Amino acid sequence: MKIYLIRHGQTAMNKTMSLQGRSNLPLNDTGIRQAEEAGRKFREHGIVFDRIYSSPLIRAVQTAEHACPGRDIISDERLIEMDYGPYEGLDLRDPPEEIRLFFSDFVHQPAPVGMEQLSDVKARLGEFLEEIRNAGDGNILISTHAIAMKGALEYLTPESHGSWWSEHLGNCEVYCCNADACGFSRPEKLF
Repeated sequence: MKIYLIRHGQTAMNKTMSLQGRSNLPLNDTGIRQAEEAGRKFREHGIVFDRIYSSPLIRAVQTAEHACPGRDIISDERLIEMDYGPYEGLDLRDPPEEIRLFFSDFVHQPAPVGMEQLSDVKARLGEFLEEIRNAGDGNILISTHAIAMKGALEYLTPESHGSWWSEHLGNCEVYCCNADACGFSRPEKLF
């Protein structure tokens, strides 16, 4: 089995550098083009998906729809973005001190009160990945969000010790890994 993880395309909140989290905004025109381009790249690489999973948030669903038109998409709550709680919608260009500290050192700074903890994000993504690994073979696409995708990448590479949390993942960036009964291979950036 080969698993492909894609971050959703751009939204208005991405463009304004706002903390998006569970806000349910659609892709903007740039995001639609990014998702369509990802679909073209999948086809150029000869990648056809046997199953497609998505976060229930519209931006992730639309990314899967534009990347793989006409395909059935299975929604799963575990793929949703981190819950930012009272910080939802925050302007990231001028964040309060507690957010600045958290974003400067994800490994040693717990999420501020009211936000979902990164360990919980990693746990739910890990549970999902184990479930699909045990459910068959083929090519699987997972359309999700930046922090959720980092949680998956952290789960897939426990030796990273938190280094994925600080990585920048661009809109419609894709990583892939192999999965079998023995576990997962190290994820690699596809595009």
